[in-house]
Amino acid sequence: MYMSVLKTAMRLLFLVHFVKHYPLCRYTMKESIEVIKQRFHIIGNASLLNRAIEVAMQVASTDLSVLITGESGTGKESFSKIIHALSPYRRGNFIAINCGAIPEGTIDSELFGHEKGSFTGALESRKGYFEETNEGTIFLDEIGEMPLATQTKLLRVLEYGEYVKVGSSRVEKTKVRVVTATHVNLLYAIKEGTFREDLYYRLNTVPITIPPLRERGADVILLFHKFASDFAAKYRMKPLALTPAAKELFLTYAFPGNIRQLKNIVEQMALLEKEIVITPEVLEKYLPSEAKYALPVLYKKWMHNGSTEKAFIYGMLLDLKREVAELKELILDPSVSPVKQQGYMPHVEHFPAEYKQENLDVPLLDREYSLKTVEDKQPPATAQEPIKKLSIEAQEQVLIRKSLQKNHGNRKHAADDLGISERTLYRKIKQYEIEAYSYKLKK
Repeated sequence: MYMSVLKTAMRLLFLVHFVKHYPLCRYTMKESIEVIKQRFHIIGNASLLNRAIEVAMQVASTDLSVLITGESGTGKESFSKIIHALSPYRRGNFIAINCGAIPEGTIDSELFGHEKGSFTGALESRKGYFEETNEGTIFLDEIGEMPLATQTKLLRVLEYGEYVKVGSSRVEKTKVRVVTATHVNLLYAIKEGTFREDLYYRLNTVPITIPPLRERGADVILLFHKFASDFAAKYRMKPLALTPAAKELFLTYAFPGNIRQLKNIVEQMALLEKEIVITPEVLEKYLPSEAKYALPVLYKKWMHNGSTEKAFIYGMLLDLKREVAELKELILDPSVSPVKQQGYMPHVEHFPAEYKQENLDVPLLDREYSLKTVEDKQPPATAQEPIKKLSIEAQEQVLIRKSLQKNHGNRKHAADDLGISERTLYRKIKQYEIEAYSYKLKK
Protein backbone atom coordinates (compact mmCIF):
# COMPACT_ATOMS: atom_id res chain seq x y z
CA MET A 1 0.00 0.00 0.00
CA TYR A 2 2.78 2.38 0.94
CA MET A 3 4.51 1.64 -2.35
CA SER A 4 1.33 2.42 -4.25
CA VAL A 5 0.94 5.77 -2.45
CA LEU A 6 4.61 6.55 -3.07
CA LYS A 7 4.30 5.80 -6.79
CA THR A 8 1.20 8.00 -7.03
CA ALA A 9 2.99 10.84 -5.24
CA MET A 10 5.98 10.50 -7.53
CA ARG A 11 3.74 10.66 -10.58
CA LEU A 12 2.02 13.79 -9.28
CA LEU A 13 5.37 15.45 -8.55
CA PHE A 14 6.59 14.62 -12.05
CA LEU A 15 3.38 15.99 -13.57
CA VAL A 16 3.65 19.25 -11.59
CA HIS A 17 7.31 19.61 -12.55
CA PHE A 18 6.54 18.94 -16.22
CA VAL A 19 3.68 21.45 -16.39
CA LYS A 20 5.69 24.05 -14.48
CA HIS A 21 8.79 23.86 -16.65
CA TYR A 22 7.13 23.01 -19.97
CA PRO A 23 3.99 25.18 -19.91
CA LEU A 24 3.61 25.19 -23.70
CA CYS A 25 2.68 21.51 -23.67
CA ARG A 26 -0.78 22.50 -22.42
CA TYR A 27 -1.59 24.47 -25.53
CA THR A 28 -1.94 23.98 -29.26
CA MET A 29 0.68 25.73 -31.43
CA LYS A 30 -1.67 28.66 -32.09
CA GLU A 31 -2.45 29.05 -28.38
CA SER A 32 1.24 28.68 -27.54
CA ILE A 33 2.14 31.58 -29.83
CA GLU A 34 -0.35 33.77 -27.97
CA VAL A 35 1.16 32.71 -24.64
CA ILE A 36 4.64 33.64 -25.90
CA LYS A 37 3.40 37.04 -27.10
CA GLN A 38 1.95 37.80 -23.68
CA ARG A 39 5.03 36.59 -21.84
CA PHE A 40 7.50 38.61 -23.94
CA HIS A 41 5.21 41.59 -24.62
CA ILE A 42 5.08 41.08 -28.39
CA ILE A 43 2.21 42.95 -30.03
CA GLY A 44 0.81 41.93 -33.42
CA ASN A 45 -0.98 39.27 -35.43
CA ALA A 46 0.85 39.45 -38.77
CA SER A 47 1.42 36.03 -40.33
CA LEU A 48 5.14 36.71 -40.87
CA LEU A 49 5.54 37.63 -37.19
CA ASN A 50 3.67 34.51 -36.06
CA ARG A 51 5.85 32.37 -38.31
CA ALA A 52 9.03 33.83 -36.81
CA ILE A 53 7.75 33.10 -33.29
CA GLU A 54 6.81 29.56 -34.30
CA VAL A 55 10.31 28.87 -35.66
CA ALA A 56 11.90 30.30 -32.49
CA MET A 57 9.74 27.99 -30.36
CA GLN A 58 10.56 24.91 -32.46
CA VAL A 59 14.32 25.46 -32.49
CA ALA A 60 14.62 26.49 -28.82
CA SER A 61 14.80 22.93 -27.46
CA THR A 62 17.72 22.02 -29.74
CA ASP A 63 21.41 22.93 -29.71
CA LEU A 64 21.29 24.36 -33.23
CA SER A 65 22.78 27.80 -33.90
CA VAL A 66 20.25 30.47 -34.80
CA LEU A 67 20.81 33.57 -36.92
CA ILE A 68 18.13 36.24 -36.50
CA THR A 69 17.92 38.72 -39.36
CA GLY A 70 15.84 41.86 -39.57
CA GLU A 71 16.06 45.60 -39.90
CA SER A 72 17.15 47.78 -37.01
CA GLY A 73 14.32 48.34 -34.54
CA THR A 74 12.30 45.20 -35.33
CA GLY A 75 12.88 43.55 -31.93
CA LYS A 76 15.50 40.89 -32.64
CA GLU A 77 16.59 40.67 -29.00
CA SER A 78 13.08 39.61 -27.93
CA PHE A 79 13.39 36.52 -30.10
CA SER A 80 16.72 35.61 -28.57
CA LYS A 81 15.04 35.75 -25.14
CA ILE A 82 12.26 33.45 -26.39
CA ILE A 83 14.86 30.90 -27.51
CA HIS A 84 16.69 31.12 -24.17
CA ALA A 85 13.52 30.83 -22.06
CA LEU A 86 12.32 27.69 -23.86
CA SER A 87 15.72 26.00 -24.14
CA PRO A 88 17.58 23.55 -21.87
CA TYR A 89 19.90 26.48 -21.05
CA ARG A 90 17.13 28.58 -19.45
CA ARG A 91 18.49 28.06 -15.91
CA GLY A 92 21.80 29.66 -16.91
CA ASN A 93 22.60 33.31 -17.50
CA PHE A 94 21.46 35.26 -20.56
CA ILE A 95 23.72 38.04 -21.84
CA ALA A 96 23.07 40.27 -24.85
CA ILE A 97 26.11 41.90 -26.48
CA ASN A 98 26.26 44.43 -29.32
CA CYS A 99 29.42 43.52 -31.24
CA GLY A 100 29.46 46.87 -33.02
CA ALA A 101 29.64 48.79 -29.73
CA ILE A 102 32.83 47.11 -28.46
CA PRO A 103 36.18 48.53 -29.72
CA GLU A 104 38.18 46.09 -31.81
CA GLY A 105 41.10 46.20 -29.39
CA THR A 106 39.04 45.00 -26.42
CA ILE A 107 36.41 42.66 -27.89
CA ASP A 108 38.53 39.51 -27.37
CA SER A 109 38.97 40.41 -23.70
CA GLU A 110 35.24 41.11 -23.32
CA LEU A 111 34.17 37.81 -24.89
CA PHE A 112 36.88 35.42 -23.70
CA GLY A 113 38.43 37.18 -20.68
CA HIS A 114 42.10 37.96 -19.99
CA GLU A 115 44.89 37.19 -17.57
CA LYS A 116 46.53 39.68 -15.26
CA GLY A 117 49.26 41.66 -17.02
CA SER A 118 48.30 40.43 -20.48
CA PHE A 119 48.13 44.05 -21.73
CA THR A 120 48.47 47.59 -20.45
CA GLY A 121 45.73 48.20 -17.90
CA ALA A 122 45.08 44.51 -17.16
CA LEU A 123 45.61 44.88 -13.42
CA GLU A 124 43.78 41.66 -12.60
CA SER A 125 42.35 38.62 -14.30
CA ARG A 126 38.87 38.94 -15.75
CA LYS A 127 36.19 36.48 -16.80
CA GLY A 128 34.79 36.84 -20.31
CA TYR A 129 31.16 36.61 -21.36
CA PHE A 130 31.57 33.02 -22.54
CA GLU A 131 32.75 32.03 -19.07
CA GLU A 132 30.02 34.03 -17.34
CA THR A 133 27.30 32.43 -19.48
CA ASN A 134 28.51 28.84 -19.17
CA GLU A 135 25.40 26.60 -19.31
CA GLY A 136 23.46 29.68 -20.46
CA THR A 137 22.81 31.72 -23.60
CA ILE A 138 24.85 34.48 -25.22
CA PHE A 139 23.18 36.76 -27.77
CA LEU A 140 25.63 38.40 -30.19
CA ASP A 141 23.84 41.28 -31.88
CA GLU A 142 25.31 42.94 -34.99
CA ILE A 143 27.54 39.91 -35.59
CA GLY A 144 28.56 41.43 -38.94
CA GLU A 145 30.58 44.05 -37.04
CA MET A 146 32.78 41.46 -35.35
CA PRO A 147 36.49 41.63 -36.39
CA LEU A 148 37.81 38.76 -38.51
CA ALA A 149 40.31 37.63 -35.86
CA THR A 150 37.53 37.34 -33.30
CA GLN A 151 35.34 35.50 -35.81
CA THR A 152 37.99 32.78 -35.98
CA LYS A 153 37.90 32.36 -32.19
CA LEU A 154 34.11 32.32 -32.18
CA LEU A 155 34.12 29.55 -34.78
CA ARG A 156 36.35 27.52 -32.44
CA VAL A 157 33.84 27.97 -29.62
CA LEU A 158 30.96 26.86 -31.84
CA GLU A 159 32.79 23.82 -33.22
CA TYR A 160 34.56 22.52 -30.12
CA GLY A 161 33.36 24.58 -27.14
CA GLU A 162 36.93 25.80 -26.59
CA TYR A 163 38.55 29.22 -26.20
CA VAL A 164 41.74 30.78 -24.84
CA LYS A 165 41.84 33.87 -22.67
CA VAL A 166 43.91 36.86 -23.78
CA GLY A 167 47.42 36.42 -22.40
CA SER A 168 46.94 32.73 -21.58
CA SER A 169 47.93 29.48 -23.26
CA ARG A 170 45.46 27.30 -21.37
CA VAL A 171 42.44 26.03 -23.30
CA GLU A 172 39.16 26.71 -21.50
CA LYS A 173 35.91 24.79 -22.00
CA THR A 174 32.40 26.23 -22.21
CA LYS A 175 28.92 24.99 -23.05
CA VAL A 176 26.94 27.97 -24.27
CA ARG A 177 23.93 28.43 -26.55
CA VAL A 178 24.94 31.05 -29.12
CA VAL A 179 22.24 33.13 -30.81
CA THR A 180 23.31 35.81 -33.29
CA ALA A 181 21.58 38.65 -35.11
CA THR A 182 22.33 41.13 -37.87
CA HIS A 183 20.59 43.76 -39.96
CA VAL A 184 23.14 43.61 -42.79
CA ASN A 185 23.52 41.15 -45.68
CA LEU A 186 26.22 38.76 -44.47
CA LEU A 187 26.57 37.17 -47.91
CA TYR A 188 27.63 40.58 -49.22
CA ALA A 189 30.04 40.91 -46.27
CA ILE A 190 31.53 37.52 -47.24
CA LYS A 191 32.02 38.79 -50.79
CA GLU A 192 33.74 41.91 -49.42
CA GLY A 193 36.03 39.81 -47.25
CA THR A 194 34.77 41.20 -43.92
CA PHE A 195 32.98 38.05 -42.75
CA ARG A 196 34.08 34.42 -42.73
CA GLU A 197 32.06 32.14 -44.99
CA ASP A 198 32.55 29.07 -42.77
CA LEU A 199 31.31 31.03 -39.74
CA TYR A 200 28.25 32.21 -41.66
CA TYR A 201 27.15 28.67 -42.49
CA ARG A 202 27.88 27.55 -38.91
CA LEU A 203 25.73 30.34 -37.47
CA ASN A 204 22.97 30.13 -40.06
CA THR A 205 21.86 26.60 -39.22
CA VAL A 206 18.33 27.87 -38.55
CA PRO A 207 17.52 31.37 -39.87
CA ILE A 208 14.74 33.46 -38.34
CA THR A 209 13.62 36.54 -40.27
CA ILE A 210 11.81 39.30 -38.37
CA PRO A 211 9.49 41.26 -40.69
CA PRO A 212 9.82 45.06 -40.83
CA LEU A 213 6.90 47.07 -39.48
CA ARG A 214 5.79 48.15 -42.95
CA GLU A 215 5.04 44.50 -43.79
CA ARG A 216 2.92 43.87 -40.70
CA GLY A 217 -0.24 45.71 -41.78
CA ALA A 218 -2.71 46.46 -38.97
CA ASP A 219 -0.07 45.64 -36.32
CA VAL A 220 0.96 49.29 -36.62
CA ILE A 221 -2.34 50.43 -35.11
CA LEU A 222 -2.15 47.82 -32.34
CA LEU A 223 1.35 48.99 -31.43
CA PHE A 224 0.23 52.63 -31.51
CA HIS A 225 -2.54 51.94 -28.98
CA LYS A 226 -0.12 49.95 -26.79
CA PHE A 227 2.43 52.76 -26.71
CA ALA A 228 -0.28 55.42 -26.30
CA SER A 229 -1.62 53.54 -23.27
CA ASP A 230 1.87 53.13 -21.77
CA PHE A 231 2.75 56.81 -22.12
CA ALA A 232 -0.67 57.89 -20.84
CA ALA A 233 0.05 56.00 -17.62
CA LYS A 234 3.62 57.31 -17.48
CA TYR A 235 2.72 60.98 -17.97
CA ARG A 236 -0.70 60.81 -16.25
CA MET A 237 -2.79 61.82 -19.21
CA LYS A 238 -5.50 60.42 -21.44
CA PRO A 239 -4.25 58.07 -24.17
CA LEU A 240 -3.87 59.41 -27.69
CA ALA A 241 -6.39 58.46 -30.36
CA LEU A 242 -6.18 58.49 -34.17
CA THR A 243 -8.77 59.76 -36.62
CA PRO A 244 -9.61 57.36 -39.50
CA ALA A 245 -7.53 59.48 -41.88
CA ALA A 246 -4.57 59.40 -39.47
CA LYS A 247 -4.86 55.62 -39.23
CA GLU A 248 -4.75 55.45 -43.02
CA LEU A 249 -1.55 57.52 -43.05
CA PHE A 250 0.00 55.30 -40.39
CA LEU A 251 -0.86 52.18 -42.40
CA THR A 252 0.82 53.54 -45.53
CA TYR A 253 3.95 54.92 -43.85
CA ALA A 254 7.17 52.97 -44.49
CA PHE A 255 8.62 53.24 -40.93
CA PRO A 256 12.34 53.02 -41.77
CA GLY A 257 13.07 52.91 -38.02
CA ASN A 258 10.44 50.22 -37.40
CA ILE A 259 9.02 49.72 -33.89
CA ARG A 260 11.63 51.96 -32.27
CA GLN A 261 10.64 54.84 -34.54
CA LEU A 262 6.92 54.31 -33.91
CA LYS A 263 7.47 54.33 -30.15
CA ASN A 264 9.45 57.57 -30.35
CA ILE A 265 6.75 59.23 -32.48
CA VAL A 266 4.00 58.27 -30.02
CA GLU A 267 6.01 59.53 -27.03
CA GLN A 268 6.75 62.84 -28.76
CA MET A 269 3.07 63.38 -29.52
CA ALA A 270 2.08 62.41 -25.97
CA LEU A 271 4.43 65.05 -24.57
CA LEU A 272 3.99 67.88 -27.07
CA GLU A 273 0.41 67.76 -28.36
CA LYS A 274 -2.36 69.43 -26.38
CA GLU A 275 -5.15 67.57 -28.17
CA ILE A 276 -5.35 63.82 -27.67
CA VAL A 277 -7.08 63.21 -31.02
CA ILE A 278 -4.36 62.98 -33.68
CA THR A 279 -5.19 64.09 -37.23
CA PRO A 280 -3.08 63.56 -40.38
CA GLU A 281 -1.95 67.21 -40.21
CA VAL A 282 -0.62 66.67 -36.68
CA LEU A 283 0.91 63.30 -37.53
CA GLU A 284 2.82 64.65 -40.54
CA LYS A 285 4.76 66.98 -38.24
CA TYR A 286 6.37 63.94 -36.63
CA LEU A 287 7.13 62.01 -39.80
CA PRO A 288 10.49 62.71 -41.52
CA SER A 289 9.77 65.29 -44.23
CA GLU A 290 11.88 63.50 -46.83
CA ALA A 291 9.18 60.84 -47.39
CA LYS A 292 6.47 61.85 -45.67
CA TYR A 293 7.76 58.36 -46.56
CA ALA A 294 4.14 57.37 -46.99
CA LEU A 295 3.81 54.58 -49.50
CA PRO A 296 1.67 55.54 -52.49
CA VAL A 297 -1.73 54.01 -53.10
CA LEU A 298 -0.18 51.78 -55.76
CA TYR A 299 1.98 50.03 -53.19
CA LYS A 300 -1.02 49.47 -50.97
CA LYS A 301 -3.01 48.11 -53.91
CA TRP A 302 -0.21 45.65 -54.70
CA MET A 303 -0.19 44.43 -51.11
CA HIS A 304 -3.95 43.85 -51.08
CA ASN A 305 -3.82 42.02 -54.40
CA GLY A 306 -1.17 39.67 -53.06
CA SER A 307 1.56 40.93 -55.42
CA THR A 308 4.23 40.88 -52.74
CA GLU A 309 7.09 40.78 -55.25
CA LYS A 310 6.14 44.16 -56.72
CA ALA A 311 5.56 45.54 -53.23
CA PHE A 312 8.95 44.29 -52.08
CA ILE A 313 10.68 45.88 -55.08
CA TYR A 314 8.88 49.15 -54.46
CA GLY A 315 9.94 49.08 -50.82
CA MET A 316 13.55 48.65 -51.91
CA LEU A 317 13.21 51.64 -54.25
CA LEU A 318 11.95 53.74 -51.36
CA ASP A 319 14.96 52.71 -49.30
CA LEU A 320 17.25 53.71 -52.18
CA LYS A 321 15.50 57.06 -52.48
CA ARG A 322 16.07 57.72 -48.80
CA GLU A 323 19.74 56.79 -49.07
CA VAL A 324 20.19 59.13 -52.02
CA ALA A 325 18.69 61.98 -50.02
CA GLU A 326 21.11 61.31 -47.17
CA LEU A 327 24.11 60.96 -49.46
CA LYS A 328 23.36 64.21 -51.29
CA GLU A 329 24.05 66.04 -48.05
CA LEU A 330 27.66 64.90 -48.26
CA ILE A 331 28.99 67.36 -50.86
CA LEU A 332 32.69 67.14 -51.60
CA ASP A 333 34.92 70.06 -52.57
CA PRO A 334 34.32 70.70 -56.32
CA SER A 335 38.09 70.77 -56.89
CA VAL A 336 38.47 67.20 -55.75
CA SER A 337 38.09 64.35 -58.22
CA PRO A 338 35.29 61.94 -57.40
CA VAL A 339 36.59 59.15 -55.22
CA LYS A 340 35.10 56.16 -53.58
CA GLN A 341 34.89 56.67 -49.81
CA GLN A 342 33.89 54.15 -47.23
CA GLY A 343 30.16 54.51 -46.73
CA TYR A 344 29.90 57.58 -49.01
CA MET A 345 29.05 58.39 -52.61
CA PRO A 346 30.41 61.42 -54.48
CA HIS A 347 27.91 64.16 -55.20
CA VAL A 348 26.17 63.76 -58.56
CA GLU A 349 27.64 67.01 -59.89
CA HIS A 350 31.15 65.53 -59.71
CA PHE A 351 30.39 62.69 -62.12
CA PRO A 352 31.04 63.08 -65.84
CA ALA A 353 27.90 63.95 -67.81
CA GLU A 354 27.44 60.42 -69.12
CA TYR A 355 27.24 59.10 -65.54
CA LYS A 356 24.49 61.45 -64.40
CA GLN A 357 20.96 60.37 -63.66
CA GLU A 358 19.52 61.15 -67.08
CA ASN A 359 21.69 58.43 -68.62
CA LEU A 360 19.75 55.33 -67.59
CA ASP A 361 22.30 52.92 -69.05
CA VAL A 362 24.73 53.52 -66.18
CA PRO A 363 23.60 52.81 -62.58
CA LEU A 364 24.21 55.93 -60.50
CA LEU A 365 23.77 54.08 -57.20
CA ASP A 366 26.51 51.51 -57.77
CA ARG A 367 28.52 51.44 -54.54
CA GLU A 368 31.29 49.58 -56.33
CA TYR A 369 31.81 52.61 -58.58
CA SER A 370 35.45 52.50 -59.68
CA LEU A 371 37.76 55.50 -59.42
CA LYS A 372 39.61 54.19 -62.47
CA THR A 373 36.36 54.11 -64.48
CA VAL A 374 35.70 57.76 -63.63
CA GLU A 375 39.23 58.84 -64.51
CA ASP A 376 39.08 56.97 -67.83
CA LYS A 377 36.03 59.00 -68.76
CA GLN A 378 37.66 62.36 -67.99
CA PRO A 379 38.86 64.46 -70.95
CA PRO A 380 42.65 64.37 -71.46
CA ALA A 381 44.51 66.78 -69.24
CA THR A 382 46.18 69.82 -70.72
CA ALA A 383 49.57 71.15 -69.69
CA GLN A 384 47.82 74.03 -67.89
CA GLU A 385 45.26 71.83 -66.10
CA PRO A 386 46.79 68.59 -64.78
CA ILE A 387 44.37 66.06 -63.30
CA LYS A 388 44.62 65.87 -59.54
CA LYS A 389 45.20 62.33 -58.30
CA LEU A 390 44.17 61.85 -54.72
CA SER A 391 44.10 58.43 -53.09
CA ILE A 392 41.09 57.07 -51.23
CA GLU A 393 43.21 56.81 -48.08
CA ALA A 394 44.17 60.49 -48.29
CA GLN A 395 40.54 61.53 -48.58
CA GLU A 396 39.56 59.31 -45.64
CA GLN A 397 42.26 60.87 -43.52
CA VAL A 398 41.06 64.37 -44.40
CA LEU A 399 37.44 63.52 -43.51
CA ILE A 400 38.41 61.83 -40.25
CA ARG A 401 40.64 64.72 -39.16
CA LYS A 402 37.96 67.29 -40.00
CA SER A 403 35.31 65.34 -38.14
CA LEU A 404 37.54 64.90 -35.06
CA GLN A 405 38.38 68.60 -35.12
CA LYS A 406 34.71 69.55 -35.45
CA ASN A 407 33.76 67.33 -32.51
CA HIS A 408 36.77 68.29 -30.35
CA GLY A 409 38.15 64.77 -30.42
CA ASN A 410 34.94 63.04 -29.37
CA ARG A 411 35.11 59.76 -31.29
CA LYS A 412 31.47 58.84 -30.79
CA HIS A 413 30.21 62.13 -32.24
CA ALA A 414 32.81 62.01 -35.01
CA ALA A 415 31.71 58.49 -35.98
CA ASP A 416 28.08 59.63 -36.07
CA ASP A 417 29.00 62.52 -38.39
CA LEU A 418 30.94 60.18 -40.69
CA GLY A 419 28.14 57.62 -40.77
CA ILE A 420 30.31 54.76 -39.50
CA SER A 421 30.49 52.79 -36.27
CA GLU A 422 32.77 53.92 -33.46
CA ARG A 423 34.75 50.69 -33.81
CA THR A 424 35.37 51.39 -37.50
CA LEU A 425 36.55 54.93 -36.68
CA TYR A 426 38.86 53.54 -34.00
CA ARG A 427 40.38 51.15 -36.55
CA LYS A 428 40.87 53.96 -39.10
CA ILE A 429 42.56 56.20 -36.51
CA LYS A 430 45.05 53.41 -35.77
CA GLN A 431 45.51 52.64 -39.47
CA TYR A 432 46.36 56.24 -40.37
CA GLU A 433 48.29 56.87 -37.12
CA ILE A 434 46.32 59.95 -36.13
CA GLU A 435 45.81 58.89 -32.55
CA ALA A 436 48.05 61.69 -31.30
CA TYR A 437 46.14 64.23 -33.37
CA SER A 438 42.78 63.28 -31.87
CA TYR A 439 44.31 63.21 -28.35
CA LYS A 440 45.56 66.79 -28.71
CA LEU A 441 42.08 67.88 -29.70
CA LYS A 442 40.68 66.43 -26.49
CA LYS A 443 43.08 68.62 -24.52
